[in-house]
Amino acid sequence: MSLFKNVSVVSYYVKDWEKAKKFYQETLEWPVIFISDEAGWIEYGHENAAHVAINRWDGPDPIPPRNGGGTAVLAVEDAKRVTSALRVRGVRCDDAIEIPGMVCYGTLYDPEGNRIQFASNPSS
Repeated sequence: MSLFKNVSVVSYYVKDWEKAKKFYQETLEWPVIFISDEAGWIEYGHENAAHVAINRWDGPDPIPPRNGGGTAVLAVEDAKRVTSALRVRGVRCDDAIEIPGMVCYGTLYDPEGNRIQFASNPSS
């Protein structure tokens, strides 16, 4: 029997709290499920599903590295179309990559360089 039930939240540290909030809420249009400006924590998503969160970095130490850790991967209908739509909004994205018969995935970056991926079924 596993000790764990499911994925609850995937979080990213951010230094510019207001810019990050605007990016996730206005540019990506993600629904806010919980917010505490005082605590520096916002969760985006839907009830009874895993959430993506941002966590304000207030420490005197340098912000933890953004590369080499986990990456949230979100389900989308068409990764290539999402890449194009995000670029129109000014979001930095890598080109979508298709692995025939398996998956098509794209990568976006928030204003602080945190990487978020999204994936769909392949084109054919």
